[in-house]
Amino acid sequence: MKRVEHFFENLLFASRWLMAPVYLGLVLAMVILLFKFGKELLDLALSLTQATSGDIIIGVLTLVDVALIMNLLIIIIFSGYENFVSKMDLQNHEDRPEWMGHIGFTDLKIKVIGSIVAISGIELLKAFMNIEQYSDKHLAWLIGLHVTFVFSGVMYALMDRLGNHSKAKDEH
Repeated sequence: MKRVEHFFENLLFASRWLMAPVYLGLVLAMVILLFKFGKELLDLALSLTQATSGDIIIGVLTLVDVALIMNLLIIIIFSGYENFVSKMDLQNHEDRPEWMGHIGFTDLKIKVIGSIVAISGIELLKAFMNIEQYSDKHLAWLIGLHVTFVFSGVMYALMDRLGNHSKAKDEH
């Protein structure tokens, strides 16, 4: 019976590798976003002579939006892989980000929520830059979603802080 238990536990532990193709898929999503970034940058550059300042701001905000999403994907890929699949043997690599290996699951969720709030804010700002193209109902939905994301982020951070405070109290 002990051998069956040991086999089962090893099988469960090895199942973490099922996440590896997911992280590879996220890398491929970054390649797609890189093409999107290049297209947006080219469109912005080609429309420079006839673009209004609002058009340029919206174009730059779109580029920032893509960059934020790609940064978020890097954080998710690196920390998810290290937390759930395997440690990366890159301790001595000169370009290894300092945060690698230090972001736990809770930190990752906070960063994801923060990024969603930032991306939502950029989308809302882009809508306000072209306010004439949106109905009041559409703007209300954008504002409502953004406020919901902000509220959710604040509540999650508060719950995390209370949980950490409670853990610290229990340790003393």
